[in-house]
Amino acid sequence: MKLVRILIVALLLTGCASTQNSNPQDPFESYNRSIYKFNDTLDRNVLKPVAQGYNSTVPKPVKIVIHNFFSNLDDVGVTINDLLQFKLRQAASDGIRVIFNTTFGIFGLFNVTDRLEKHNEDFGQTLGYWGIGSGPYLMLPFFGPSSVRDGVGLYGDSLSNVISYEPDIVARDSAYVLGVVKGRAELTEQEGALDDATDRYAFIRDFYLAHRQSLVYDGNPPREKHVDEED
Repeated sequence: MKLVRILIVALLLTGCASTQNSNPQDPFESYNRSIYKFNDTLDRNVLKPVAQGYNSTVPKPVKIVIHNFFSNLDDVGVTINDLLQFKLRQAASDGIRVIFNTTFGIFGLFNVTDRLEKHNEDFGQTLGYWGIGSGPYLMLPFFGPSSVRDGVGLYGDSLSNVISYEPDIVARDSAYVLGVVKGRAELTEQEGALDDATDRYAFIRDFYLAHRQSLVYDGNPPREKHVDEED
């Protein structure tokens, strides 16, 4: 419900934003850029230093165990979205990953199904699979790059998040924090791609939209036709 409130506020604010932008997929660019600056400041001053400390102090074997644990939790939501998209063979594979890694892998701490491909599915992709367009690009506070469709998808993903059902508040919040730090730490090695970007905001936006389009169509998105193109 907190996420829903954030989305409602975001949409209300975007209604007041300027729509005179060069990118038709980003009609709320002025608002989005202000949120990007907020997120970037938070990242530079809090998340990135913590993530760097995590990388420098946590032994690699422990990092692998933590990664496996959260990867196994993620596979629960992936399997659900496989079923929602009627990808039954993929659902069977991902479901087996969850069962075997949870049992033989001791609650996912060890990946005993590394021979099975790990897939990437979420509720935003499920909505796209059923023909719902991404809608305008949105930069959400704390959550980062998104769109109207994927923002709604985040709420759907929260319903399949195993951590959210943990009754112990301290344990639940600790798991959330650890997951965020782990995820940010794993991104530090990929930041070099932004070094040559003259406009980091535009680079992130264009990459995000293209990446999400590719995910919705399982790596084979339809070719876009241009106005001046002949049949």
